[in-house]
Amino acid sequence: MKVVSFVRNGKSSYGVVAGDGIVDVGAKLGGKYPDLVAALKAGALAEVEAAAKGAAADMKYDGTTLLPVVPNPGKIVCVGVNYDEHRREMGREPPGHPTIFVRWPESQVAHNQPLLKPAESDKLDYEAELAVIIGKRGYKVEEAGAFDIIAGYACYNDGSVRDWQTHTSQFTPGKNFVATGGFGPWMVTPDEVGDPQKLDIQSRLNGQVMQKSNTELMTFNIRKIIKYVTAFIPLEPGDVIATGTPGGVGTKRNPPVYMKDGDLIEIEIEKVGLLSNPVKNA
Repeated sequence: MKVVSFVRNGKSSYGVVAGDGIVDVGAKLGGKYPDLVAALKAGALAEVEAAAKGAAADMKYDGTTLLPVVPNPGKIVCVGVNYDEHRREMGREPPGHPTIFVRWPESQVAHNQPLLKPAESDKLDYEAELAVIIGKRGYKVEEAGAFDIIAGYACYNDGSVRDWQTHTSQFTPGKNFVATGGFGPWMVTPDEVGDPQKLDIQSRLNGQVMQKSNTELMTFNIRKIIKYVTAFIPLEPGDVIATGTPGGVGTKRNPPVYMKDGDLIEIEIEKVGLLSNPVKNA
């Protein structure tokens, strides 16, 4: 099942992709769960699927204004330098633990919406990542049970303003400029993805492949990330984990390649989808 968040008739809703259309499940359930986070908190994904099954689409997928998959996450937890190739190109030593930082919802945009290159920098970089969307509360979760709290997966572009990222040892400013991160187009449920650690992942800038790897090459796999994060804070339904990017980022190319006004950046992950964002000046 592919679940999207979107705007319809001036109101936000969510639904299920059916062929070339979308079934507005939020409307069909009469506002019982006003958004995807509410449905996840209620453990209602099966109800969402049942409401969409066999139903006629309420709108065409093309032309619908999408929202980030989870428009209102409680937490966006990001893992840095989580592929060895990227760690080496960034000049970092092998980590003993996952490198964790956070993003805020204001930094995210949906599929087909523009990423905004901030006026403060010309160093907006791309990072293709697999996002994990949490479906059940998890605290002090062991690796064996980590997949039990996952609702689904999505494409993520952890857009990074590199000079602001390196002002200090803390990543936060460079990872949180408004509308610099892409998240979409939808959440794919685990039954359609299979093993999330065996997925091809790539980024393309104006059609040119910039990153190409596989999620099996993560330094810390999804199970380990969930165990580590939930050791210090609970993960709640609707929380998002961005699991890190492979090598090939723009800042370490010779010469460096940064996203600029008029560019198109695409993130594609096998069995998950294609996230596409034009780039515009803020």
